[in-house]
Amino acid sequence: MAQIGPAAFGPEAFRQRAIRLEYFTVGWNIVEAAVALAAGGFASSIALIGFGLDSIIETLSGLTLLWRFQQRRLEEPHAESRAVKVVAGTFFALAAYVGYEAGADLWFRQRPEFSLPGLVLAVVSLVVMPVLGVAKRRLARTLNSRALAADGLETLLCSYLSATLLAGLALNGWFGWWWADPVAGLAIAAFMVREAIKALRGEACAA
Repeated sequence: MAQIGPAAFGPEAFRQRAIRLEYFTVGWNIVEAAVALAAGGFASSIALIGFGLDSIIETLSGLTLLWRFQQRRLEEPHAESRAVKVVAGTFFALAAYVGYEAGADLWFRQRPEFSLPGLVLAVVSLVVMPVLGVAKRRLARTLNSRALAADGLETLLCSYLSATLLAGLALNGWFGWWWADPVAGLAIAAFMVREAIKALRGEACAA
């Protein structure tokens, strides 16, 4: 039986674990974005489209973290700061788009169609994202990485978005409450702004 040496629990091992988590994040979100955007376009659902765009943003965040952790010097402050700013900036841009579209849907009373693929996607994401987000947050504390903590927060936010999306789609499909979808979109936008501000302030490292 091979012995497990101290190196197996050293910084390099944790760095490799972070890289694996980000590869999974990127792959998952590419699939998630494709399904959400297709289903959202077909059903004219701003909440689903916003969810798909958020998945694209999470892909960008994951790629940024891959760049960050593929550097050998984990303590590099400038790279860490740049990674945090990229994650936060993408939140602001996406929140502006989703907020505008949701507000327009409420104003013009745009009625989305019920989307079964979107409903299934929200349920699956609600199961996967919390596990992935918690794993990132724990590893971020070990590595003392604000960037990974912010990315983990973004992943956890995806689970909140999944719950909000699920509620909006269900209320629209089962009760005909057309306004539930754009209201869900506005809630998604509010979450994004809040978490972007927290990341820039360094609160993403909080337990």
